[in-house]
Amino acid sequence: MANVAVDEDQQWLLNCLSATLDPNQEVRSFAEASLNQASLQPGFGRGLSKVVANRNLPFGLPALLLKQFIKKHWQEGDESFQHPAVSSEEKADIRRLLLSTLGDPNRKLCTAISMAIASIAVYEWPESWPDLLPFLMKLIGDQSDMNGVHGALRCLALLSGDLDDKMIPTLVPVLFPCLYSIVSSTQIYNKYLRTKALSIVYACTSMLGAMSGVYQAETSALMEPMLKPWVDQFSFILEHPVQPEDPDDWSIRMEVLKCLNQFVQNFPNFTESEFMVIVGPLWQTFVSSLRVYTRSTIEGLEDPYEGSYDSDGAEKSLDSFVIQLFEFLLTIVGSRKLVKVVANNITDLVYYTVAFLQVTERQVHTWSMDANQFVADEDDVTYSCRVSGALLLEEIATSCGREGIDAIIDAARKRFTESQQEKASGSVVWWRIREATLFALASLSEQLLEAEQVSGLTKVSLGNILEQIITEDMGIGVHEYPFLYARMFIAVAKFSSVISSGLLEHFLHAAIKTIGICVPPAVKVGACRALSQLLPEANRSVIQPQMMGLLSSLTDLLHQASDETLHLVLETLQAAIRAGHESSVSAEPIISPIILNMWAMHVSDPFISIDAIEVLEAIKNAPGCICPLASRILPYLGPILNKPQQQPDGLVAGSLDLLTMLLKAICDSVVQNAPTDVVKAAYDVCFDAIIRIVLQSDDHSEMQNATECLASFVSGGRQELLAWGSDSGFTMRSLLDAASRLLDPDLESSGSLFVGSYVLQLILHLPVQMGQHIRDLIVALVRRMQSASIAGLKSSLLLIFARLVHMSAPNVEQFINLLINIPAEGYQNSLVYVMSEWTRQQGKFLCTFPLLARKQTNVKWEFFKGRNGLGSDILCLGEIQGAYQIKVTTTALALLLSTRHPELSNINVQGHLIKSKAAITTRSKAKLAPDQWTIVSLPQKILALLADALIEIQEQVQDVEDEDSDWEEVHGDMESDKDLLCSAAAAPFGSSGHELHLEAMAKAYNENQEDDYEDDTLSIADPLNEINLANYLMDFVLKLYQSDRQLFDNLCQSLTLAQQNAIKIVLNR
Repeated sequence: MANVAVDEDQQWLLNCLSATLDPNQEVRSFAEASLNQASLQPGFGRGLSKVVANRNLPFGLPALLLKQFIKKHWQEGDESFQHPAVSSEEKADIRRLLLSTLGDPNRKLCTAISMAIASIAVYEWPESWPDLLPFLMKLIGDQSDMNGVHGALRCLALLSGDLDDKMIPTLVPVLFPCLYSIVSSTQIYNKYLRTKALSIVYACTSMLGAMSGVYQAETSALMEPMLKPWVDQFSFILEHPVQPEDPDDWSIRMEVLKCLNQFVQNFPNFTESEFMVIVGPLWQTFVSSLRVYTRSTIEGLEDPYEGSYDSDGAEKSLDSFVIQLFEFLLTIVGSRKLVKVVANNITDLVYYTVAFLQVTERQVHTWSMDANQFVADEDDVTYSCRVSGALLLEEIATSCGREGIDAIIDAARKRFTESQQEKASGSVVWWRIREATLFALASLSEQLLEAEQVSGLTKVSLGNILEQIITEDMGIGVHEYPFLYARMFIAVAKFSSVISSGLLEHFLHAAIKTIGICVPPAVKVGACRALSQLLPEANRSVIQPQMMGLLSSLTDLLHQASDETLHLVLETLQAAIRAGHESSVSAEPIISPIILNMWAMHVSDPFISIDAIEVLEAIKNAPGCICPLASRILPYLGPILNKPQQQPDGLVAGSLDLLTMLLKAICDSVVQNAPTDVVKAAYDVCFDAIIRIVLQSDDHSEMQNATECLASFVSGGRQELLAWGSDSGFTMRSLLDAASRLLDPDLESSGSLFVGSYVLQLILHLPVQMGQHIRDLIVALVRRMQSASIAGLKSSLLLIFARLVHMSAPNVEQFINLLINIPAEGYQNSLVYVMSEWTRQQGKFLCTFPLLARKQTNVKWEFFKGRNGLGSDILCLGEIQGAYQIKVTTTALALLLSTRHPELSNINVQGHLIKSKAAITTRSKAKLAPDQWTIVSLPQKILALLADALIEIQEQVQDVEDEDSDWEEVHGDMESDKDLLCSAAAAPFGSSGHELHLEAMAKAYNENQEDDYEDDTLSIADPLNEINLANYLMDFVLKLYQSDRQLFDNLCQSLTLAQQNAIKIVLNR
């Protein structure tokens, strides 16, 4: 656009815009108010567009203001819309002005204008702005106007982020040939413009890849003719060696790799033969990039353009390019189809990758100055070439099996030999490749040690190479090579199982000594990490003489630590206390006050405060420490809890958390309550205050922690608790008052979150007293459930109903009748409501079974089928967890079914999901046609849930035993057997060949539960936790079948084939 004179309106706008930057606040406020008032007048957007379009004027602030104006006033009905709306005439003028300026040579102005155009396009393109794309295509095709090409590409790059599955199929056939022309015309277009063209290709192929889940045939047909020419062009770009100090070269290669990544991931018609074209050029890029990376980043001899961005905000550093290179290689290695192509070069790939892992010159400087950053980088908090390279090696070890493991060990040996040669030749950086070798091995410790269990040769090779490296470097100067020394500590800890006891003991003593002497921070970090892992397995007689010194050194180190290092030192101190045993008693008077003070200082920091509490818990669990620790903590907590309104934010909730820790302990994986005298002392100091907090506080964190604290009081004090109050009924009344507040249906769900655990402790440990209030309790539970907005709260209350079912045995019918006689809003009675919720939630309970086998039930989760906008299934994690909860609720359902109460058959509940005929459901379709479910009777649903539990238990056995041939064979036989009951009746009981397998099911499930994480407060002292669920379910199904064949036949009619198969295995045992 030609330069234009500034008219009166533009000058006024410019003056106002300038005034918004004035240092005088009154001037700024007046200018902002004036602009805001002017934005409500017709023509403001047009005038602002003229200011933006005038290249003689500053453009930054006007462009930002225009974007905000468009967002607020362009589209009525939009959530950000504010009156008045821009008129159609003014909209046309704004569009025209912006498009006419898109070819401005100032790239920042061009970007600002492109952003404004993209903001409008969100509302108007393509329907109300059909000439936008033709205009941009015309600009792209004009080789005489490179500024116009840049403007059009920048605009399309922004627009491509908002393309949907309707626009892409029509846009790609028109746009891609133009983009290909730009990318392939190296003599006409510079790397910058070619890179921008490739960024649009990447955005479009990303959307096409996402669409391929729904429209696989269509996307394949669209892309298949284009793959080969694009791959040929990519090969041409990658085949030349990477150039040093050339960020434009790195940027265009990065976009090529991003596009290739989409091709490989999303288009199955991208064949091995087509991929072969890219292998050679890709390898050239990989190898040559290492040379550039070594000189620029590792050695710091050339400019890596770290943290550099182009005028459009795209990163163009060498690091970002190398990370993208690793990401593409990771995709290749993770592809079963394409990994075969590079299989013969895995050894070289690993060899070169290790070199990328070297500590860079910048990292040496940063880590030497800031130990916190060293710890953060070690924890993979920041993404870097080191991290991405290690991820590639992990994928190689996983995908390539023994060949990958051998390649890793072989590369480690070669790199170690090279470092020896460099050291002998007098190189001052010989340690870098050796440290990178140890870093690579330590990053792969899990895979390497797993391979060691299978292959003795791997054990010998791994152990030998590690000991060779470590032994040679034991005598190096800790101050000269701090990062290598730190890495040795970490590697020894990671591979303690394959390192000789003598070397292990040497490094354990060295780590203990290092904590107390003056060495670089990185070395102390390595020593702390080593101690955290080595102390739990260390020989007590060997380390005991040094423990007091270690505890003293770690305590001193606390005063020097901050942020990340503080977390690490606390973690190490916790391990030392647990390993110290007798020493901990002597150290408690020294350590406890320091940790308490640190906890108080960091109570608002959830990470540090939790670490501090865990250290105190380790002290508490040490023999002879709980009473002195309690006498130290309780006088501190009493004044805080008795005057909660006067405390700083977080201190009351944190104090309740600390008290809860004191009231319960975990020693040697066996849950133990605190001694009664400690619970009594805590009661005298804090109980009344905690009750008041529950009754009066509106802070949800305080209420949650107070609820957990009360549950611990009940669990620890039990019947004795009731005698500690001022009169015989005071404590029980207080406990009931707290329960009443927490079960108030008008209380926000977050405040009541842990009431389930609390009430469960009441009915478990005070059953006689609670029995007098059972009807009122059920009424309150139902009302709280109906108003609950958090699924986890609802599920915890269902657990109470399940436990009440067990407590009512053998008179479960009376409990059912009680529920029938209690009303529930919107339902016939409470039984109908509770069972409707229970059966809907129970399927979510059962979906935690597969995690039990993997020992991952500390993750709270809920499984359900969801759909994203493109139709792919979603696995969602929610509230339900724990084998104890599953065991109690599942067996309670069996008890309910065994009553054969006539009212149960009158209740209909949600059955199974009716699968849609369409394979994929979009969000919009899901709103129009929500999921449909069958309706079944309650007894039928209960049997189906019990069958589902048997299926999940069987899957556990397959995971644990890895011997599923019996199940597979039986399953195959059953697929053709449609008459479950007839075939079951034909088989004599006790003569089945499945009996041993069923015993394995019971054994495997019980073993998994023993190792499983649970809420110890819930399961401790509950005899139901001793139930073997697999045996219980099998016995129940068999008894039901034998006692009432007619009922059994009726219930089985609604079972799915898989559920029938699970039942048949039980009947045939």
